[in-house]
Order: sequence, then C-alpha cells, then structure tokens
Amino acid sequence: MSSAIADYRRLWGAAGFSFVAVAFLGRIPLAMSQMGVLLLVAQSTGKYGIAGATAGALAVASAIGSPFFGAAADRVGQRPVVLTQSILGSIGLVAIVVCSDRGVSSGALIAVAAVTGLVMPQVGPLARVRWRPVLAKRVDEGRIRQSEVNRFVDLAFSYEGAGDEASFVLGPALVGILGVLVGADGALLAAAVLLLVFGSWFAVHRTAALVPRGSEHAPTHGVKLWTAAFIVLAFAVYLMGTFFGSIQAGSTVLATQQGHPDVAGLIHAVLGVGSMIAALSLAAVPVSVLYATRMLWASGAMVALSLPLLLVQTIPQVVAVIAVLGFAVAPYLISAFALAGLIVPPARIGTAMTFMAGATGLGYATGASLAGRAADGAFGPSGPTPAFAVTIGAMVVAFVVSVATQRILRNARIVS
Repeated sequence: MSSAIADYRRLWGAAGFSFVAVAFLGRIPLAMSQMGVLLLVAQSTGKYGIAGATAGALAVASAIGSPFFGAAADRVGQRPVVLTQSILGSIGLVAIVVCSDRGVSSGALIAVAAVTGLVMPQVGPLARVRWRPVLAKRVDEGRIRQSEVNRFVDLAFSYEGAGDEASFVLGPALVGILGVLVGADGALLAAAVLLLVFGSWFAVHRTAALVPRGSEHAPTHGVKLWTAAFIVLAFAVYLMGTFFGSIQAGSTVLATQQGHPDVAGLIHAVLGVGSMIAALSLAAVPVSVLYATRMLWASGAMVALSLPLLLVQTIPQVVAVIAVLGFAVAPYLISAFALAGLIVPPARIGTAMTFMAGATGLGYATGASLAGRAADGAFGPSGPTPAFAVTIGAMVVAFVVSVATQRILRNARIVS
C-alpha cells in the first residue's frame, strides 16, 4: 500500500498539483449536467420519459460532438478548442434552466439540451491525452527513468479512472445537495459556473502546450484507428454508459416513489465510491494481467452484483446494492480506456479518447431513455424494477461481448 501511495505521489508530482486539481474539477460539470437535467425536468414535468429523453439528448449530442472536437484538438491543439467549449457549454446550461423555468415545450427543452451537450468539453479523456507528453518531458528532465514510463502511464490511467469515478460521485452528490438547498435549477447554474472557471483553466493550463498537434506527431503510416479491437472497446464503454443511464433513472424513480426525489443524486453517488476505491487499487494488479482479462472478470462480476436490483424496494436497499456493485465498474471501464490508449496511433489519440467518452454518453442516453420509458410503464409494469432490468440487460450483453472478443482484444496491436 505504501509503495502505491509513493508511486501516486511521484505521478502527481510529475504533472504538478495544479494540473491534477484543475483536470479533476473541470470534469465535474459534465457529471452534474446529466443528473441535474434529469432531476430538473422530472420535477418540472412529472414525466420520467421526458426527463430521460432530455438528459439523453444532452448525452447523445455530447457523444456526437466529442469526437469532432477531439479531432479538432488533435489538429489545432486542446487550448482553443476546450476554451471555446467551456464558454459555450456554460451558456447552454444556463439556457436549460431558463427554458425550464419558463415552461417551454418538451421539444424545445430537448433541443436546447442537445445543443448544450454538443459543445460540452470532455475534460477527462483530454486529460488522459496529456499524460504521455507530460511524462516524456519528465524523462527528458531526468526526473523519471525511461524504463518507468509504461508503468506510470498505466498508473495515470488508473488514476484518471478514479478521477472519473470521483466526479461521478461528486457530480450527482452536488446536484442532490444543491437540489435540497437551492433547487435543481440552482444545481445546474452551479455546474455552469464550475465549467466556465475550471474548464477554461484546464484549457489554458501549461500542460496543453505539451500535446503535439497535427504534423508535430510522429508518423503513423499504416496504423488505423478503426480496428476491430477499437470498435469492440467503443461498444464496451457504450454498454457502460447504458448501465449508468439506466441505474440513474431507476434510482430517481425509486427515490421519487419513496417521497425523497432530491436524494436521487446522492443515491447514485454511492455507486462511484466503490468504483473510485477499486480504481485506485488497480495499481496493485500485476501488469501481466491483460486488460482483456480484467474486462472479462469485471463484466461477469457486474452481472452477478446487479441482479439484486430486481428485488430492491427501499432507498437503503438500493444504496446497499449499488455500493457493492461499484467495485466492479472501475476495472472494466479503466481497462477499456487504457487498452484503447495503447492501440491507437498518437496522431489520433485525442479523437479516440473523446470518441470513447462519446460512446459512453450515447450509452447513457440509451439507458436513461429506455429505463425512463420502462418506469413510465411503456413496456409493462411501471416503477424502478423495469428500469433496473435495463441495467442488468446491459451488463449481460457486456459479459457476452467480453467472452466473445477475448481473442481480438488479446491480439490487438500495441502502438509503440
């Protein structure tokens, strides 16, 4: 344990505290926005299907816009792209609140959410892109040995996974706390302020200048982005997005039925606690355990641990189930992102990481929409149980995909 702590200290020291802090805080608004929109629309309309569709529109548009802006960052640099997104995204969140308060039509509200999602920056994936050049600079300075780079890159991806999970904890938790104190609209306004401040700070941080742009990249002739392995990984994180969206919708329905709709964000936040702990603990997993193997075992664990969701009837019960379930989430998600980072050519890494994040957002939209409709009784009985059935279904598919694609993932070409 002490060795892992020392390694993390060296990793954070290599990047600098300001980068670690700003990159973490800059990703929280995205986590807040999806839950905030879901809660705001559910309270203002009383319809879970519309709430899920609005939150899903934000996520779908983010999925569409993410690879576009990621490719732009690869070409012209992260600084101008992320700065523009942070400003426009904060304006969009304010616009959602205004439209909701004025009681605009559901179609208009969904459209505004979609435009907002389109320009929301993906700070987490772009932070992953910065670690390799940051560590390369420290090698040149003699602060890290070349032989340590791969281990520190693996450690960095584990940390970034933990950072994502922590944002999944704090984002919904902040929405829940602020929802109680100042309402769901106040929570979204807070997300807008955080995005404007820390998204912009991340954009102009000195580490942005270390990421090669366009022709500055090493040649990657003959190396393709759209390999079979990358497509599998993109689908894998899509399924995880479906998991997040459906379990978030199910938790909202259950909390509302129990008479405590404002604690939905806090319930979902519990999922991220175990996941964050597991993410930080992945440093202890031997490097000989392949990412494909980690994904296989994690997906199987998620199927088994999610089955009790069909039986939960109270808030304490759902909290207990998802608290344990969270420990299987990080190994699966981090392994998918880390393997993608290894097999994608350097000139396309920004595109790949943001596409993966976009696929997660698209999955979230699918999960939130399907679970919301299920909760409304569109497919039979209504309530949280049909919504959680969507969660379990997504994990079953993830396990089947992991089993079927083990050879593809194990034989994926590693870009040197």
